[in-house]
Amino acid sequence: MRVERVFRLLGLLLGLIAGVEYASFIISEAKIDGYTLRAIVLMLTALAGALFGFFGLPYVTTKPFFWLENKLNVTPLPDLVAATVGLLVGLLLAALVGVFLATLPWHLGFVISLIVALVFAYWGLTLGLSRRHEMMALVLGPARAAGVFPTKTVDSGVLLDTSVIIDGRIMDIAQTGFLRDKILVPHFVLAELQYIADSSDALRRNRGRRGLEVLNLLQKEPLVDIEFIDEDVPEVTEVDMKLIKLATKRNAAIMTNDYNLNRVAQLEGVRILNLNNLANALKPVVIPGEEMNIQVIKEGKEQNQGVAYLDDGTMIVVENGRRYMNQTIGVIVTSVLQTAAGRMIFATPASESTMGRPKPLRRASGGGGSGR
Repeated sequence: MRVERVFRLLGLLLGLIAGVEYASFIISEAKIDGYTLRAIVLMLTALAGALFGFFGLPYVTTKPFFWLENKLNVTPLPDLVAATVGLLVGLLLAALVGVFLATLPWHLGFVISLIVALVFAYWGLTLGLSRRHEMMALVLGPARAAGVFPTKTVDSGVLLDTSVIIDGRIMDIAQTGFLRDKILVPHFVLAELQYIADSSDALRRNRGRRGLEVLNLLQKEPLVDIEFIDEDVPEVTEVDMKLIKLATKRNAAIMTNDYNLNRVAQLEGVRILNLNNLANALKPVVIPGEEMNIQVIKEGKEQNQGVAYLDDGTMIVVENGRRYMNQTIGVIVTSVLQTAAGRMIFATPASESTMGRPKPLRRASGGGGSGR
């Protein structure tokens, strides 16, 4: 970037000047004689200062500069105004306290004044952000303040949990174009995926690598708006709680397949997008009496039962189906059971079922007469 190149050149110049000044200090203090030795000391210190300034200055100037610029770009203007007012009030209070510290010795008064200024500035900044609604209501009135600071903010993206990334079905959903919200992947989730991918256990290692590959494909998918964010919750160590706190802070939803995270997040008032619930909702509706063709692949738990599966993984228990092992037969659905783990269908072979068949006419039985 142009700004970084400018700072590197400025660091090179400042480092060169500092190196020359430090060389002069060394030569005068060490009382180095000889033109050659002085030249060597001057060249080495000047080169060290130039290199340090060239590579070091951007890390203490451009990195904080771009970080602050990004924060200012994403922070709403009313929040910036409230934070600035709070900061100015804090600094003003610190200056008033500094008047009473003027009688202290210079070095002690300077240190205490600096600490007081930093503390009051921080307090003013945080107070301005947390009480911005009340501050704006005092200036504009409650009605206009409600327009500037709406009580409810719009949803700002969907945070991905590790489980839903490893699951991989999010990629299939993304390719359909149904994911309209911005996908947010915190770096602590990436760190957990990398930890799983580096595991000594082969199964965990493959799961972690699959998750990283899914993220790579999502990043290349043109229908998906995905962003990797640096925001963290340092006071919390567990990844699930980090996600909940971050979702609450950003007013975002969490997409997960984790049952425990689902329940805890709902208790915290966080919106949850569960892919398992979505998959269950999209399964074809099956009603009793419907006929279908299935292949019996294994025996059931009960006697004479056979088990088959639909394409979406739904299990079908076929009564008297054991005799049809490894055969494709027609069955008629007798009942459907919905459980927390999914859906289960019970059926009987169509050749043995009486559902949907017309009842045969019952032959009349007489008292022995022909009825003529």
